[in-house]
Amino acid sequence: MDFSAADQQIADLVARIDTPAELAPGEKLFTGVDLGTAYIVVVVVNADKEPVACALEFAQVVRDGLVVDYTGATRIVKRLVSQIEQKIGRELDIAAIAVPPGTRERECATHRHVVEGAGLTVTAILDEPTAANAVLGIDNGVIVDIGGGTTGLSILENGKVTYVADEPTGGTHLSLVLAGNYGISFDEAEKIKKEASRQKEIFPVVKPVLEKMASIIRSHVQGKNVPAVYLVGGTCCLKDMETVIAKETGLPVYKPANPFLVTPLGIALSCAEQGQEA
Repeated sequence: MDFSAADQQIADLVARIDTPAELAPGEKLFTGVDLGTAYIVVVVVNADKEPVACALEFAQVVRDGLVVDYTGATRIVKRLVSQIEQKIGRELDIAAIAVPPGTRERECATHRHVVEGAGLTVTAILDEPTAANAVLGIDNGVIVDIGGGTTGLSILENGKVTYVADEPTGGTHLSLVLAGNYGISFDEAEKIKKEASRQKEIFPVVKPVLEKMASIIRSHVQGKNVPAVYLVGGTCCLKDMETVIAKETGLPVYKPANPFLVTPLGIALSCAEQGQEA
């Protein structure tokens, strides 16, 4: 699978974290807000679907896809939006958001209220794997978004979503296993998990959790016409985890160079798509 175009888009977005793009007068902007279990990410793109700005912050205000600290979540989103607005010299007005597949209407409303509490008008609510496909452009296969709290998946056939599911196993569980194994705090385990130099060391420790994630995927794709698995989400940054998924599912597994920002960018791109259709 050639992810070169997606990888370039993500690389362009990473560059915008520190240096926003220059804007033309009156240029229309579209925002994506990803309320993750580990990070809240705000991404802005223009009408040409080019990354304009990005801001993110570690947060623990969402658990298993549900907002558990409404005030804290709103405060962080407002802060990130303000950071971007100050950098680009423009106010943001509309945004799309994403939730784990199968999220109930009431929980979707809570996500929306958080973002609207930060001063944005929510124009679309997507499920996370479907948002990721705005970047990947997959026609057939299963997109699996493994974030901090959940493993969500969307099966696509001929570009249409035919099945969605979500289960509460994610990167937080890796950190809990590391914390217990090394006798360290959760925050220390989070840091170790993200250190590239230690990923080979921690891989055998967290492998049982990866196998659990793989079994979730296998159970949902069994008996369905799924030719391949596509991984996104921050947890998928763990080196070689795709080998565990491939072994358990018996399917080819692909992931972009930087799986972390795929879904946040896809949310913003979906906002742009909706805005241009309106």
